[in-house]
Amino acid sequence: MTAPPPASAWSPLRRPLFRSLWIADVASNIGTWMHDAAAAWLMTLLVPSPLLVSLVQAATTLPLFLLALPAGALADIFDRRRILLIAQVWWFLTTALLGVLTITGVIQPWMLLVITLAIGTGSAIDLPAWQALIPETVPREELPAAVGLGSIAINIARAIGPALAGVIIVAGGPGPVFLVNAVSVLGVFFVLWRWRRKPVRTTLPAERLASAMRAGVRYVRFAPALRTVVVRTAAFVGFASALWALLPLVVRVSLSRGPVSYGALVGSLGLGGLLGASLLPTWRKRWSTDAITAVATAAFALGCLSLAWVRAFPLLIGAMVIAGAGWLTTLSSLILAAQRGAAEWVRGRALSISTLTLFGSLAIGALLWGIVATRASTQWALTGAGIALLLGLALIPRFRLAVAEAGNLEHSQNWPDPVVAGNLDAEAGPVLVTVEYIVQVDQRAGVECWLVESWAEHLRQHDRTTQSDREVEERIRTLVVGRERTTHYIALSPTGDSTA
Repeated sequence: MTAPPPASAWSPLRRPLFRSLWIADVASNIGTWMHDAAAAWLMTLLVPSPLLVSLVQAATTLPLFLLALPAGALADIFDRRRILLIAQVWWFLTTALLGVLTITGVIQPWMLLVITLAIGTGSAIDLPAWQALIPETVPREELPAAVGLGSIAINIARAIGPALAGVIIVAGGPGPVFLVNAVSVLGVFFVLWRWRRKPVRTTLPAERLASAMRAGVRYVRFAPALRTVVVRTAAFVGFASALWALLPLVVRVSLSRGPVSYGALVGSLGLGGLLGASLLPTWRKRWSTDAITAVATAAFALGCLSLAWVRAFPLLIGAMVIAGAGWLTTLSSLILAAQRGAAEWVRGRALSISTLTLFGSLAIGALLWGIVATRASTQWALTGAGIALLLGLALIPRFRLAVAEAGNLEHSQNWPDPVVAGNLDAEAGPVLVTVEYIVQVDQRAGVECWLVESWAEHLRQHDRTTQSDREVEERIRTLVVGRERTTHYIALSPTGDSTA
């Protein structure tokens, strides 16, 4: 099947709902990047320790690692719009509290870390629902552009936010920055509050959280495209985290500069991201996704090595622009591959596992690189990270992101409803399903079977089939004689089974 031509990089902005959400997201991201810069700088003022400064980054991302999977299951089970509304309220309260504590001079390092963990918890609940909501606001052919615009929103914020934070910190300290971040979430709340999302109707009971999480892990485990995303994300972000974790320390200690210079370097990373986002649609027309991400990874490795060894500030600005383009290009490609590699019914969970890998790698990487910098030096930690990024390019031939572009995961519902004798409770089970068929080659009978935890879960399997599933089944049927025979064995009580 011929793929539709790629949409313009800006075409999703013609859609009112996406445009409103995107503008509100830009404002919220500016507040977030102001906040992150101020939090890292505040820790250098309280305790200028490499480990504690890196712990601020770890505290931001650790909840996203620990809570991503249950948050993704919640995003698939419940109304994603309501989840996002709750997350905005939580962000407002926690960031406002940090601002008040900082302005009044009560803040201590442990308080900063605890509240940062709380803010990260809100992010963990928000992100899978937000990512899973994007395909609802644009048609499939505009999804790459929509993902790219999401990355542009982040990089606009990265270019503007830290610089604004630096100016405000010089004028009034980090406290007012946190209050600005609290106000910045109100735009997203207002747009979501006005949107009346069409409810998803189903006759089946809602999935239980534990069951939904198991289904999500099972899906990612057996989906080649998503396994590739997980491996490639960990290989890139785990080493790239060194730059984000150690940048404030390089500015304050190695360069002996202040918050404005720190904001300028982070802003340069954001500017590079904007440059990469504007060029990415053109690059995708000319080169494969894997070729693009290989160059982008090398660009970020150059940024790590430059931060380790270059002390001329203008050269560092240029190196951060290049690194920012590499960061945006790689992460945007990984997110798009995860979006394309997941069916709609499991999108929140699949994206949450991608998010878990991303932010888990950031958190663990930030902690490990902080330890390396403490025991060796910041310079050698960044050097090691840059070299490791280059060595990680050897994974690309085995784990290709292009795999996600091959499947058609549109809903097909090609399995007929099972015929049962009598009424069955939805929670009856477990259910053993067998499929018998005769293969042409030697006419031997074969049996395919699988165990499902409940009748409701098996009915969900019928409802979740995709066009790719249909294509696989059609290829298999060319190898068999006649029609297959399917049997369901359902446990109705602890002592007996029933056949449907």
